[in-house]
Amino acid sequence: MLERFHVPHDVEVRVKEKDLKGTVTAIFSKMGLSKVDASTAAEGLVYADMRGIETHGVSNMLRRYVEGYGKGSINPRPKVKVLRESASAASVDCDRGLGLHVGPWCMALAIEKAKKTGMASVSATNGRHYGAAAFHAQLALKHDMIGLSMTVGGNTVLPTFGAKPLVGLNPLAVAVPTKDEPPFIFDASMSGVAGNKIGLAKRLGVKLAPGWVAEPDGTPIMREVEPRDNMPMLPLGGTREGGSHKGYSLSVMIDILSSLLAGGQPGFNSKGTASHHFIAYNIEAFTDVDGFKEQVDIYMKTLRESPTAPGHKRVYYAGLPEHEEEIDRKKNGVPLHPEVIEWFRGVTSELAIPWTMTRN
Repeated sequence: MLERFHVPHDVEVRVKEKDLKGTVTAIFSKMGLSKVDASTAAEGLVYADMRGIETHGVSNMLRRYVEGYGKGSINPRPKVKVLRESASAASVDCDRGLGLHVGPWCMALAIEKAKKTGMASVSATNGRHYGAAAFHAQLALKHDMIGLSMTVGGNTVLPTFGAKPLVGLNPLAVAVPTKDEPPFIFDASMSGVAGNKIGLAKRLGVKLAPGWVAEPDGTPIMREVEPRDNMPMLPLGGTREGGSHKGYSLSVMIDILSSLLAGGQPGFNSKGTASHHFIAYNIEAFTDVDGFKEQVDIYMKTLRESPTAPGHKRVYYAGLPEHEEEIDRKKNGVPLHPEVIEWFRGVTSELAIPWTMTRN
């Protein structure tokens, strides 16, 4: 994640992973989730924080989920239903369940089918926000599979040349297993910047970069700008000259695979629901697993050891910075903003949850 979105070191409060997950699990339990679902949802949320993906961690998302449960827009006890399936595919009704625990169920279904058929996909509609796309994709790694995960919800992004937001942020994630190198895990929205970063920018008092958002009439803002509410967002690429038609079209593709393929409606007609798509590739159905992992290792090592351009110290690949961040945070704790700590104090007090989030 860009440095501008990290909590400044001089104000951060570091808390232990175990304490954070325990508190988040307790909050989900108070919202009415089963013991298993509360633990799974907490795991997905804290996964984002441990890997430095604060946009989809406790800071930004947990309070939204608590509000959603309070209003009744999120179903704490969804009855997930398979609407249609074949040997290698299925469509699922999430019954307004939070994707942080419904998503792993759907990915597990894709994995089980892929064990028999080589690859499988699951489209799921009538759901709610599902957190970091990478969390769901990486669930395939321990099965020696490649995992893909994508989601759509809402309409906050402008079509290229458009003045009305009609497509979603629609992130896409892919996770590829390795032998010795950190896994390749790519996770990105099809917008110029993840929508949750707008909220982070406000909390941290930083500006938005050129090509991320637009004026109310759809004109791309090509200068740094203070974050404001309800700013139309630009597709990945920013402008047509920068390739925004690619991000825009990929966003539409994800909407089709997630929403329409499961019998739902496009994001702009979703009325608060979210749709998802999961794919599992069983590597042994395509090639030798060990040989594949060795070749991916060579690929990743070659990338990270390649020459750097002037002014840069390292070449990264997707998943490497997050892997290193996770190592640091397991040792030194998760950095949270003081405002987030105060929110936790307030909500745990209100829900009669013991305070256990000690400084690391």
